[in-house]
Order: sequence, then structure tokens, then C-alpha cells
Amino acid sequence: MAKHNDTGRWGEDLACRALITDGCAIVERNWKSLKFEVDIIAQRGNSLVFAEVKTRAADGDDPYQALTPDKMRQMMRAADCYVRTYNIPLEIQFDFFAITGDEHNYSIDHIKDMTMPLMRTPAKRKR
Repeated sequence: MAKHNDTGRWGEDLACRALITDGCAIVERNWKSLKFEVDIIAQRGNSLVFAEVKTRAADGDDPYQALTPDKMRQMMRAADCYVRTYNIPLEIQFDFFAITGDEHNYSIDHIKDMTMPLMRTPAKRKR
């Protein structure tokens, strides 16, 4: 498996652990339909959480650059497809994980419930 695939899987594992610690149950990982893919789908109470995970090496690009308006629209469409396919009557929540580093030294930022994702700007963080 390519190194970037290993890095992505490692980042998704971290995000799953964070969601579980936060009281979620993981429902799906890497769910795919014909047009969409969702990194993690989890349930917390009456909410279904659709989580996008972007993992970058410490010397790589900023993971927040991947959180574009097009990406957010794609997440919303994927959630709609999932909910309609399985007839799920839960509230929808969108989360974003930005992970930078490697298994020895990393930072993890978790933006919860991005109800107004295109209006938010991530807080500046030190590297």
C-alpha cells in the first residue's frame, strides 16, 4: 500500500478514536456509493455524524486547504444519499478532522457540527 494510503488510514483511525471517546458509535468507514465516499459515519444519540478526515505530513500541505465549498457540497450530497438509501430518521451533523504529523508527533483538530461550514474559518494554530 502506498505511504499516503497508510497515512490516510492512520488519520482515520485517530479520528475514530476521538469520536468514540466523544460518545459516538462508528457505523461505517469509507462508505461509498456510485458518486460519493464518506470517511467515517458515526452515531451519537439522535445524530448521525458524517466526518471528513484530512491527514498531512508535518512538512506537507495544510489539511484545511481541502475543506473547500465543493467538498462541503459533496459531503452534504453524500449524507443525503446515505440517509435516503437507508431511510434513517436521525439528525445530521458534519465534522471535520485536520491531522498533521506522524504517529510520533502529531496535532489533531476536530471541528464539530459544521452547520455553517462555509462561514467558519479555522482558528490559527501553532505548528
